[in-house]
Amino acid sequence: MNKILALLALAVLSFQLASAMTINSVSVDNISPGTEGVIRIEVENTLNELAKDINLNLNFQGLPFIPVGSSSGGVDELKEDDEENFAFRIRASNDVAPGDYQIPYVLTFRINSGPQTREGSIGISVNAQPELSYSADIENPIVGRQSKINLKIVNKGLADARFVSVNLNPSGFTLLSEKEVYIGTVDSDDFETATFEVIFTSEKPKLTATVEYTDFDNSKKLDEVNLPTKVYTQEKAIELGIIQRNNWPIYIGIVVVLMVIWLVWRTIRKGQRMKKSLER
Repeated sequence: MNKILALLALAVLSFQLASAMTINSVSVDNISPGTEGVIRIEVENTLNELAKDINLNLNFQGLPFIPVGSSSGGVDELKEDDEENFAFRIRASNDVAPGDYQIPYVLTFRINSGPQTREGSIGISVNAQPELSYSADIENPIVGRQSKINLKIVNKGLADARFVSVNLNPSGFTLLSEKEVYIGTVDSDDFETATFEVIFTSEKPKLTATVEYTDFDNSKKLDEVNLPTKVYTQEKAIELGIIQRNNWPIYIGIVVVLMVIWLVWRTIRKGQRMKKSLER
Protein backbone atom coordinates (compact mmCIF):
# COMPACT_ATOMS: atom_id res chain seq x y z
CA MET A 1 0.00 0.00 0.00
CA ASN A 2 2.80 2.39 0.91
CA LYS A 3 4.46 1.60 -2.41
CA ILE A 4 1.27 2.45 -4.30
CA LEU A 5 0.89 5.73 -2.40
CA ALA A 6 4.51 6.61 -3.14
CA LEU A 7 3.98 5.95 -6.85
CA LEU A 8 0.82 8.07 -6.86
CA ALA A 9 2.62 10.92 -5.12
CA LEU A 10 5.48 10.71 -7.63
CA ALA A 11 3.01 10.77 -10.52
CA VAL A 12 1.23 13.84 -9.12
CA LEU A 13 4.54 15.60 -8.54
CA SER A 14 5.72 14.77 -12.07
CA PHE A 15 2.48 16.11 -13.54
CA GLN A 16 2.80 19.30 -11.52
CA LEU A 17 6.37 19.86 -12.61
CA ALA A 18 5.61 19.11 -16.23
CA SER A 19 2.76 21.60 -16.27
CA ALA A 20 4.37 24.24 -14.12
CA MET A 21 5.58 26.46 -16.99
CA THR A 22 4.41 26.13 -20.56
CA ILE A 23 5.00 27.85 -23.87
CA ASN A 24 1.51 29.18 -24.41
CA SER A 25 1.91 30.77 -27.84
CA VAL A 26 4.53 31.75 -30.41
CA SER A 27 4.27 34.41 -33.11
CA VAL A 28 6.97 35.30 -35.62
CA ASP A 29 7.28 38.21 -38.04
CA ASN A 30 7.54 37.48 -41.74
CA ILE A 31 11.22 36.70 -42.27
CA SER A 32 13.01 36.55 -45.61
CA PRO A 33 16.69 35.91 -46.38
CA GLY A 34 18.79 38.82 -45.15
CA THR A 35 15.97 40.43 -43.15
CA GLU A 36 15.19 40.86 -39.47
CA GLY A 37 12.13 39.82 -37.52
CA VAL A 38 10.84 39.40 -33.98
CA ILE A 39 9.93 36.14 -32.26
CA ARG A 40 7.32 36.63 -29.52
CA ILE A 41 6.91 33.83 -26.99
CA GLU A 42 4.28 33.74 -24.26
CA VAL A 43 5.13 31.67 -21.18
CA GLU A 44 2.33 30.73 -18.77
CA ASN A 45 2.52 29.50 -15.19
CA THR A 46 -0.09 26.74 -15.04
CA LEU A 47 0.91 25.47 -11.61
CA ASN A 48 -0.88 26.55 -8.41
CA GLU A 49 2.21 28.15 -6.93
CA LEU A 50 4.61 30.98 -7.55
CA ALA A 51 7.47 30.49 -10.03
CA LYS A 52 10.66 32.48 -9.60
CA ASP A 53 13.83 33.26 -11.56
CA ILE A 54 12.24 32.44 -14.91
CA ASN A 55 14.71 32.46 -17.78
CA LEU A 56 14.12 31.61 -21.47
CA ASN A 57 17.13 30.98 -23.69
CA LEU A 58 17.13 30.36 -27.47
CA ASN A 59 19.92 28.35 -29.06
CA PHE A 60 20.92 29.48 -32.57
CA GLN A 61 24.01 27.27 -32.86
CA GLY A 62 24.22 25.67 -36.31
CA LEU A 63 21.25 27.68 -37.60
CA PRO A 64 21.26 30.41 -40.31
CA PHE A 65 20.05 33.00 -37.79
CA ILE A 66 21.75 35.34 -35.35
CA PRO A 67 20.17 37.21 -32.44
CA VAL A 68 20.09 40.99 -32.72
CA GLY A 69 20.72 41.70 -29.08
CA SER A 70 20.30 38.97 -26.47
CA SER A 71 19.22 35.39 -27.09
CA SER A 72 17.82 35.07 -23.58
CA GLY A 73 15.23 36.85 -21.46
CA GLY A 74 14.12 36.59 -17.86
CA VAL A 75 11.67 37.70 -15.23
CA ASP A 76 11.95 37.55 -11.43
CA GLU A 77 8.66 35.80 -10.74
CA LEU A 78 5.43 34.68 -12.31
CA LYS A 79 2.27 34.07 -10.30
CA GLU A 80 -0.02 31.14 -10.93
CA ASP A 81 -2.10 31.44 -14.12
CA ASP A 82 -0.13 34.51 -15.19
CA GLU A 83 1.68 34.95 -18.51
CA GLU A 84 4.91 36.67 -19.49
CA ASN A 85 5.87 37.72 -23.01
CA PHE A 86 9.44 37.39 -24.26
CA ALA A 87 10.58 39.03 -27.49
CA PHE A 88 13.75 38.17 -29.44
CA ARG A 89 14.89 40.01 -32.55
CA ILE A 90 16.75 37.80 -35.03
CA ARG A 91 18.34 38.24 -38.43
CA ALA A 92 18.33 35.59 -41.16
CA SER A 93 21.50 35.10 -43.18
CA ASN A 94 21.51 36.30 -46.77
CA ASP A 95 21.91 32.79 -48.18
CA VAL A 96 19.41 30.98 -45.97
CA ALA A 97 17.22 28.61 -47.94
CA PRO A 98 13.50 29.33 -47.65
CA GLY A 99 11.72 26.74 -45.53
CA ASP A 100 10.85 25.72 -41.98
CA TYR A 101 13.35 25.72 -39.11
CA GLN A 102 13.32 24.58 -35.49
CA ILE A 103 14.99 26.78 -32.84
CA PRO A 104 15.75 24.91 -29.58
CA TYR A 105 14.96 26.63 -26.30
CA VAL A 106 15.71 26.04 -22.62
CA LEU A 107 13.26 27.34 -19.99
CA THR A 108 14.49 27.41 -16.39
CA PHE A 109 12.64 28.46 -13.25
CA ARG A 110 12.40 27.81 -9.52
CA ILE A 111 9.45 26.60 -7.49
CA ASN A 112 9.19 25.36 -3.91
CA SER A 113 10.54 21.95 -4.89
CA GLY A 114 13.65 23.52 -6.40
CA PRO A 115 15.08 24.48 -9.81
CA GLN A 116 13.37 23.10 -12.91
CA THR A 117 14.26 22.95 -16.59
CA ARG A 118 12.07 22.58 -19.64
CA GLU A 119 13.53 22.01 -23.11
CA GLY A 120 11.90 22.07 -26.51
CA SER A 121 11.91 23.91 -29.82
CA ILE A 122 9.84 26.47 -31.65
CA GLY A 123 9.21 26.48 -35.39
CA ILE A 124 9.70 29.45 -37.68
CA SER A 125 9.47 29.84 -41.46
CA VAL A 126 11.71 31.76 -43.84
CA ASN A 127 9.65 33.04 -46.74
CA ALA A 128 10.72 34.11 -50.22
CA GLN A 129 9.14 34.36 -53.64
CA PRO A 130 10.36 33.77 -57.20
CA GLU A 131 10.73 36.83 -59.43
CA LEU A 132 10.58 35.96 -63.10
CA SER A 133 11.68 38.10 -66.03
CA TYR A 134 11.45 37.26 -69.73
CA SER A 135 13.33 37.88 -72.96
CA ALA A 136 13.09 36.40 -76.44
CA ASP A 137 15.64 35.46 -79.06
CA ILE A 138 14.63 34.58 -82.63
CA GLU A 139 16.76 32.38 -84.85
CA ASN A 140 16.45 33.11 -88.58
CA PRO A 141 13.91 36.00 -88.22
CA ILE A 142 12.75 36.00 -91.86
CA VAL A 143 9.23 35.85 -93.22
CA GLY A 144 8.46 32.55 -94.92
CA ARG A 145 11.42 30.64 -93.50
CA GLN A 146 11.45 28.10 -90.68
CA SER A 147 12.57 29.80 -87.47
CA LYS A 148 12.90 29.27 -83.74
CA ILE A 149 11.57 31.39 -80.89
CA ASN A 150 13.62 30.97 -77.71
CA LEU A 151 11.81 32.36 -74.64
CA LYS A 152 14.29 32.83 -71.80
CA ILE A 153 12.92 32.78 -68.24
CA VAL A 154 15.22 34.26 -65.57
CA ASN A 155 14.44 33.84 -61.86
CA LYS A 156 15.82 36.84 -59.95
CA GLY A 157 13.93 35.94 -56.78
CA LEU A 158 15.11 34.16 -53.64
CA ALA A 159 12.83 31.12 -54.07
CA ASP A 160 12.45 28.56 -56.84
CA ALA A 161 9.57 28.73 -59.30
CA ARG A 162 8.14 25.22 -59.58
CA PHE A 163 5.95 23.43 -62.11
CA VAL A 164 6.66 26.08 -64.74
CA SER A 165 4.90 25.76 -68.09
CA VAL A 166 4.74 28.12 -71.09
CA ASN A 167 1.76 28.41 -73.43
CA LEU A 168 2.52 30.36 -76.62
CA ASN A 169 -0.25 32.27 -78.40
CA PRO A 170 0.53 32.45 -82.18
CA SER A 171 0.00 35.82 -83.89
CA GLY A 172 1.79 36.49 -87.17
CA PHE A 173 3.41 33.07 -87.28
CA THR A 174 2.52 29.41 -87.64
CA LEU A 175 3.57 26.95 -84.94
CA LEU A 176 5.38 23.84 -86.13
CA SER A 177 5.88 22.46 -82.61
CA GLU A 178 3.60 22.09 -79.60
CA LYS A 179 2.19 25.38 -78.30
CA GLU A 180 2.81 24.40 -74.66
CA VAL A 181 6.24 23.60 -73.22
CA TYR A 182 6.69 22.21 -69.70
CA ILE A 183 9.92 23.40 -68.04
CA GLY A 184 9.61 22.18 -64.45
CA THR A 185 11.69 24.17 -61.95
CA VAL A 186 13.45 27.47 -62.54
CA ASP A 187 15.89 27.69 -59.64
CA SER A 188 16.62 30.91 -57.81
CA ASP A 189 19.37 32.91 -59.57
CA ASP A 190 19.11 30.70 -62.65
CA PHE A 191 17.27 30.52 -65.97
CA GLU A 192 15.56 28.10 -68.35
CA THR A 193 14.55 28.38 -72.01
CA ALA A 194 11.41 27.33 -73.85
CA THR A 195 11.92 26.80 -77.61
CA PHE A 196 9.23 26.81 -80.31
CA GLU A 197 9.56 25.94 -84.02
CA VAL A 198 7.67 28.47 -86.17
CA ILE A 199 7.26 29.96 -89.65
CA PHE A 200 6.65 33.70 -89.66
CA THR A 201 3.81 34.88 -91.88
CA SER A 202 3.98 38.59 -91.04
CA GLU A 203 6.60 41.28 -90.64
CA LYS A 204 4.96 42.32 -87.36
CA PRO A 205 4.29 39.17 -85.33
CA LYS A 206 3.22 39.40 -81.68
CA LEU A 207 5.01 37.24 -79.14
CA THR A 208 2.48 36.65 -76.37
CA ALA A 209 2.59 33.78 -73.92
CA THR A 210 1.11 32.67 -70.62
CA VAL A 211 3.57 31.38 -68.02
CA GLU A 212 2.12 29.34 -65.16
CA TYR A 213 4.10 28.36 -62.07
CA THR A 214 3.84 27.61 -58.35
CA ASP A 215 5.47 29.91 -55.79
CA PHE A 216 6.98 29.20 -52.35
CA ASP A 217 3.55 29.18 -50.69
CA ASN A 218 2.25 26.60 -53.19
CA SER A 219 0.05 29.23 -54.79
CA LYS A 220 -0.43 29.10 -58.55
CA LYS A 221 0.72 32.19 -60.45
CA LEU A 222 0.07 33.35 -64.00
CA ASP A 223 2.30 35.79 -65.89
CA GLU A 224 1.11 37.28 -69.17
CA VAL A 225 4.17 37.85 -71.37
CA ASN A 226 4.18 40.36 -74.26
CA LEU A 227 7.55 40.87 -75.91
CA PRO A 228 8.55 42.96 -78.93
CA THR A 229 9.78 41.03 -81.96
CA LYS A 230 11.41 42.01 -85.23
CA VAL A 231 11.11 39.95 -88.39
CA TYR A 232 12.32 40.85 -91.89
CA THR A 233 11.35 40.11 -95.44
CA GLN A 234 13.95 38.23 -97.46
CA GLU A 235 14.83 41.39 -99.40
CA LYS A 236 15.36 43.39 -96.21
CA ALA A 237 17.34 40.56 -94.62
CA ILE A 238 19.67 40.54 -97.65
CA GLU A 239 20.00 44.32 -97.52
CA LEU A 240 20.92 44.20 -93.82
CA GLY A 241 23.36 41.33 -94.35
CA ILE A 242 21.38 38.91 -92.20
CA ILE A 243 21.39 36.42 -95.08
CA GLN A 244 23.35 36.30 -98.32
CA ARG A 245 21.71 36.61 -101.70
CA ASN A 246 21.51 33.31 -103.60
CA ASN A 247 23.68 33.92 -106.69
CA TRP A 248 23.58 30.38 -108.02
CA PRO A 249 20.95 31.16 -110.69
CA ILE A 250 23.24 33.92 -112.02
CA TYR A 251 26.23 31.60 -112.05
CA ILE A 252 24.25 28.89 -113.81
CA GLY A 253 22.98 31.44 -116.36
CA ILE A 254 26.52 32.59 -117.11
CA VAL A 255 27.65 28.98 -117.61
CA VAL A 256 24.73 28.29 -119.94
CA VAL A 257 25.45 31.44 -122.00
CA LEU A 258 29.13 30.51 -122.26
CA MET A 259 28.24 27.00 -123.39
CA VAL A 260 25.87 28.40 -126.03
CA ILE A 261 28.54 30.81 -127.27
CA TRP A 262 31.05 27.97 -127.40
CA LEU A 263 28.64 25.72 -129.33
CA VAL A 264 27.84 28.53 -131.80
CA TRP A 265 31.51 29.31 -132.26
CA ARG A 266 32.26 25.63 -132.75
CA THR A 267 29.46 25.29 -135.30
CA ILE A 268 30.71 28.33 -137.22
CA ARG A 269 34.30 27.06 -137.22
CA LYS A 270 33.16 23.66 -138.41
CA GLY A 271 31.16 25.26 -141.25
CA GLN A 272 34.18 27.35 -142.29
CA ARG A 273 36.41 24.29 -142.45
CA MET A 274 33.91 22.35 -144.55
CA LYS A 275 33.60 25.32 -146.93
CA LYS A 276 37.32 25.50 -147.42
CA SER A 277 37.59 21.78 -148.07
CA LEU A 278 34.88 21.99 -150.77
CA GLU A 279 36.64 24.90 -152.51
CA ARG A 280 39.68 22.77 -153.02
